[in-house]
Amino acid sequence: MTKTFNIAVFEGDGIGPEIMAPTVELLARMAAGSGYELGWTHLPAGAAHYAKTGESLPAASMDGARAADAILLSAMGLPSIRYEDGTEIAPQIELRKALTLFAGVRPVTIRPGQPTPLATDRPVDFVLIRESTEGLFYTQGCGEVEADEARETLRITREISEPLFRFAFDMAQARKASGQGPGKVTCVDKANVFRAFAFFREMFDAEAAKHPEIEADHAYVDATALWMVERPWSFDVMVTENMFGDILSDLGAGLMGGLGLAPSADIGADHAVFQPCHGSAPDIAGQGVANPMAMILSGAMMLEWLAGRHDVPEMAADAARLRDAVDRVVSEGHVRTRDLGGSAGTDDVARAIQEALA
Repeated sequence: MTKTFNIAVFEGDGIGPEIMAPTVELLARMAAGSGYELGWTHLPAGAAHYAKTGESLPAASMDGARAADAILLSAMGLPSIRYEDGTEIAPQIELRKALTLFAGVRPVTIRPGQPTPLATDRPVDFVLIRESTEGLFYTQGCGEVEADEARETLRITREISEPLFRFAFDMAQARKASGQGPGKVTCVDKANVFRAFAFFREMFDAEAAKHPEIEADHAYVDATALWMVERPWSFDVMVTENMFGDILSDLGAGLMGGLGLAPSADIGADHAVFQPCHGSAPDIAGQGVANPMAMILSGAMMLEWLAGRHDVPEMAADAARLRDAVDRVVSEGHVRTRDLGGSAGTDDVARAIQEALA
């Protein structure tokens, strides 16, 4: 029997709808030729919606996301539209917290022929796992501000950290089994200064002891930033706190040549959101020049997650096909958007990827 999956779609702000449209089209075409079906439920949210209605993530949209098999979310937020406290509209963070999406997965891959600021031709393929529900984001929207002082709270809990570390070691084990990685997990923290990170490290070490077949090591976040530039090929899976992961994931995107090639997933026990790492780029919205690759690669991550969760090998095969198609377009270098040094438009890239899939 053909399995049908309901995908909640948030088109986002700025360039969000422009990069979501070709992603949905590509995924729908792939599903039409495989042994599964995808249904699409489009839900409103974001900064523009907030400006119109006073709601950034309506309750009905949250309910729709919760009921879906997976959530595909495009770039959200507009710098000119903010909450009364001055912070930006970020429904994606609300979804992470509401659905307990503790594992933020940020792959960093430098493909052959891919533009990169690194002076190396060595392959780079590692995954940054960012805890996505607490850490220094814990008091988002409710930090304390007085006349001469402001405070935010960094929160690390066993309830979130233990499944986070299990997820990291499971991923390293899967990468090792597939030949994609050596089987190593690096805990990135600042345990030499903060007791909260010493606690974080203690829980990591306890999980590491359960996986003797996987190498486990530690790195302070400042040293990690250095090593990501000097020797990024030395990493396999790294796991870190929310704010550290937020910063390091952008560094990883920079190594890949820009955020236009940086997909992501936020995964919990029961739900997952898939979205590009980049913002809504309102300065180029409506011009048809946005790079859709990060959004498309996020769609591939969604297929892979659904395949593993529901045992649908056709979806796993399509995820690999879609990644390979993007890799081919990037490596050949004939069709590149402005952020990658070319002049191609959004539709040009989507067509090139579709042709590479054929």
